[in-house]
Amino acid sequence: MDNPFQVITDAFAPQYQINLSIQGLDGRIMLTLSKAGRIVARRMISAQQRNDPERLKRLVQSIQFGIAIEQGHSAVAILEAMTDGGNIKLPPPQVQGCASSTAGL
Repeated sequence: MDNPFQVITDAFAPQYQINLSIQGLDGRIMLTLSKAGRIVARRMISAQQRNDPERLKRLVQSIQFGIAIEQGHSAVAILEAMTDGGNIKLPPPQVQGCASSTAGL
C-alpha cells in the first residue's frame, strides 16, 4: 500500500504548500493547501479515507476539482480530464465578461 501522506504530497506539490496536522485521537488529519500565503483548500481527512487507497484517490480528485472550479476552469473539461486518467493539462480558465464573436447567438 502506498503511503497516504506521500500520495497527498505527490498530488499537490510543488504547486501548493502542504500542511498536514493531527486533529484528534481517532486519526483525523487536517489538510491545508496554500499558495503565496493564501489558503487555497482545507479538508478534514478521516482515518478511513486516509487508509483506503480508493477513497483517498477520490478525496484528492475532489479537492483538485474544487480548486480548478475556483480558478475558473470548465467543470466539463475537469471531469473529462479526471475520467481520462487525471493528469491531463486543463485548458486555460474561461474569462467571464469577455466579448465573443458568438455572443448573443
